[in-house]
Amino acid sequence: MCGIVGVVGRGPVNQLLYDSLLLLQHRGQDAAGIATSQGSHFNMFKAHGLVRDVFRTRNMRSLPGVSGIGHVRYPTAGSSASEEEAQPFYVNAPFGITFAHNGNLTNWRELRESLYRVDRRHINTNSDSEVLLNVLAHELQSAANGVSLDDDTIFRAVAALHKRVRGAYAVVAQISGYGLLAFRDPHGIRPLCIGRQETEEGVEWMAASESVALEGSGFVFVRDVEPGEAVFVDLDGRMVSRQCADNPQLVPCIFEYVYFARPDSLINGVSVYDARLRMGEYLADKVARNMRLGDIDVVMPIPDSSRPAAMQLAARLNLDYREGLIKNRYVGRTFIMPGQAVRRKSVRQKLNAIGMEFKGKNVLLVDDSIVRGTTSREIVDMARAAGANKVYFASAAPPVRFPNVYGIDMPTQSELIATGRSDEEIAQTIGADGLIYQDLQDMQQSVTDMNPALKRFEASCFDGQYITGDITAEYLERLGQSRRSSSDEESSGGLQFNMGYGSNDA
Repeated sequence: MCGIVGVVGRGPVNQLLYDSLLLLQHRGQDAAGIATSQGSHFNMFKAHGLVRDVFRTRNMRSLPGVSGIGHVRYPTAGSSASEEEAQPFYVNAPFGITFAHNGNLTNWRELRESLYRVDRRHINTNSDSEVLLNVLAHELQSAANGVSLDDDTIFRAVAALHKRVRGAYAVVAQISGYGLLAFRDPHGIRPLCIGRQETEEGVEWMAASESVALEGSGFVFVRDVEPGEAVFVDLDGRMVSRQCADNPQLVPCIFEYVYFARPDSLINGVSVYDARLRMGEYLADKVARNMRLGDIDVVMPIPDSSRPAAMQLAARLNLDYREGLIKNRYVGRTFIMPGQAVRRKSVRQKLNAIGMEFKGKNVLLVDDSIVRGTTSREIVDMARAAGANKVYFASAAPPVRFPNVYGIDMPTQSELIATGRSDEEIAQTIGADGLIYQDLQDMQQSVTDMNPALKRFEASCFDGQYITGDITAEYLERLGQSRRSSSDEESSGGLQFNMGYGSNDA
């Protein structure tokens, strides 16, 4: 899971991109990068770390231009240790393109082989995003008539890309001398929206993973990019769009609503906050059916993403709600940290218990989900150490039993605590006195209640159904082996580029 943003402005956009990436920081904390376009030149800087740590004044000064893209990385395919795999990526032919991608391709290995043997394109990293960039570059070259591009050519290239590529992808790309291209896979698995801002100099456009990046930057949310759709904004601020997929179907990732997205975002016509409140209501009904409410003294959220569900659960069941766990906001989100040891250590650094809220009480802890169980086990131990009499646990999501291949870093079943265990066994493993999981149908209904047009969801990590239809047991085993062999080491420093059209300085 990553965060992407692209802007065509009327003045320098480096600060605007920086501010937008800060608003998307929750989507990736491993690396950050910005690429701007000034005339026929691209300027880029990217490095490991949080946005605020990656970009210094000297870096910002080296990013002039009135259009640009940005990216915050949460590593999936490839290695988090490689700074070269931080985004944006750049390719110099045929037109000069900088590129940022959120998602994960399921056929990137086959594409990489085809790019080398048929298209004669060299891929320099293990990133599926670089593969996707080169597919786009090749299709632009094939669709172009001579040395210039127009709207039809760009949209034909995206349509050809859709036919070759499988998996999840939301993309922003700059084409040197032409403008900003944004598009979404035919299932709309990963989110992407567009907004506009009126200025004295003219209209400005932004495409971003979440609406919060638009609104927090002064842009007015216009709409979501449709599944399979491509949006192109030229350097004069003219926006055009076209459906480029043969049979698009909106099947968004349900985990966006459960955990990844900010609660103040609007995704596919659904308020993330309202969806999480609704999850709390459905979860409350299941708690009431399966537990004696008199056994619960207090409901507590595990901050932050579970707070709306916990508040609504407590209100619906007429139970006391307390904030017994205080979060250190300067520690990143543990789910998206690379490496189990790092995650385990960070739980204790991130959360601290208020003893008076736990001592002698039967506590119902509410979390958004339970994935590896690392955080859950540590928090239950923390609650008992703070004096809790009994510790019950409720998850606003169903058991995570299957690998995810569309951009969420849980590709091996061996890492998932729910794999091969009953609810009672999971409760015992995390040390809880009782465990309640949300039902899958209720979780999905929580989102559909907010937008009845949403009929299907990408929920493979819960139900094992992979919507792209190309995932086999052999694929999952190969992916697991790749993950186990990848390194979690990190490097320091940064990569600074100043690229002219046709150069190969990258």
